[in-house]
Amino acid sequence: MDKADIGVTGLAVMGRNLARNFAHHGYVVAVHNRTEERTNQFMDDYRDEGSFLPSGSVQDFVASLNRPRKAIIMVKAGGPTDAVIEELAAHMEPGDMIIDGGNANFADTRRREAALKERGLLFVGSGISGGEEGALNGPSIMPGGDAEAYKTLGPLLEDISAKVDGTPCCVHVGPDGAGHFVKMVHNGIEYADMQLIAESYDLLRQAQGLAPAEIADVFREWNQGELESYLIEITAEVLGHVDAETGKPFVDVVVDQAEQKGTGRWTVQSALDLGVPVTGIAEAVFSRALSGHPEQRAAARALAGPNGTAAHANLVEDVRRALYASKIVAYAQGFDQMVAASEEYGWDIDLGAMATIWRGGCIIRARFLDRIREAYDADRRLPTLLVDPTFAEALTAAQDSWRRVVATAATIGVPTPGFSSALAYYDALRRDRLPASLVQGLRDFFGAHTYRRVDRDGSFHTDWSADRSESPA
Repeated sequence: MDKADIGVTGLAVMGRNLARNFAHHGYVVAVHNRTEERTNQFMDDYRDEGSFLPSGSVQDFVASLNRPRKAIIMVKAGGPTDAVIEELAAHMEPGDMIIDGGNANFADTRRREAALKERGLLFVGSGISGGEEGALNGPSIMPGGDAEAYKTLGPLLEDISAKVDGTPCCVHVGPDGAGHFVKMVHNGIEYADMQLIAESYDLLRQAQGLAPAEIADVFREWNQGELESYLIEITAEVLGHVDAETGKPFVDVVVDQAEQKGTGRWTVQSALDLGVPVTGIAEAVFSRALSGHPEQRAAARALAGPNGTAAHANLVEDVRRALYASKIVAYAQGFDQMVAASEEYGWDIDLGAMATIWRGGCIIRARFLDRIREAYDADRRLPTLLVDPTFAEALTAAQDSWRRVVATAATIGVPTPGFSSALAYYDALRRDRLPASLVQGLRDFFGAHTYRRVDRDGSFHTDWSADRSESPA
């Protein structure tokens, strides 16, 4: 135990569980925290779980690592991460490696990787998904950075990652910020997935009159079929939970304001920059934002709503199908965003591999990720997941239910932005012509922005204020 195989600095929940995970797999782990009290507490709590080398300073922490040194940072994104990187780098030598395992913005990761490369150091931005349980028992890991760095680091990460059918839920994603980008998109899909689940619950309660415990049973049943996933599983647990103090359903004593840490917003901002419509993720982000404005909601409570009710004979099954169809759309949009970023930044992301490593350990792990993997393995250049034969068939089978659900929600005044936007995206994508032709005509009218024609090449402008003659741009 003279030297450690790997080090973890930042011993909050994720950091300490990751360190324990490495130790459980037989590695000697150096541990460090900015406040030494937390390091001491870690050793008091977990020293018997494996081989740990505690350090009270960054210099001692770096010195305790075998070369090439591998130090994982698990601290708050942004300035704190930059500060720790600089402290570590000051004591490292060429060939040593710094790994950021937090939820960093991929643009920051690209900047950091380039700066450290100039100093001869290797930098890996790695997404780690699964929460505190995953960090301890096997997360999904999405490392980016130099491929040479992965040759040294990869075997350790694969060892501690979740396994599905014997396959590690860890793969080298691509250069510089690719790993953190994919983790960001993962989180964006997670936002959309949770929004769709929440809308399903809301409809079953408001339109069908089911109690939370009854809806919990519905989700348990759904988890036995094509919707099987971690989020569906824990939805049943949350809906079935009863508050000990009041005896009321847990969901009824929780304030209805959903918070967010930023990765969903980053996903939407990046999609706007790349020109990719991630409408499901965007609606999920905006729904959380809307929930966080109680003063506006209170002021609007007196606004008129529908008077009638909508008869719906088989709402539970229709909602199940609508949920599955909308979920397919959300994942398809996320994968489209990864394609666009891969082309923009030269990352060459293997989409089938991303579906593979998301099958276990991470928050969005689900049965149908096997189908996504098969789709991209069959055609790496699939223009959209929606046209894969398996998913196209599923969408066809679901669309009548999907439309009834959206219509029912609108009729009784239950907001379903996730379901509605997913259906609108599906309908827009399959249209032969969109009204964008009128939008482009309007843009040319007021701003001379030009337009293209369907019958010949080139760009054109109409002189709207004079004789309306057309000329090449």
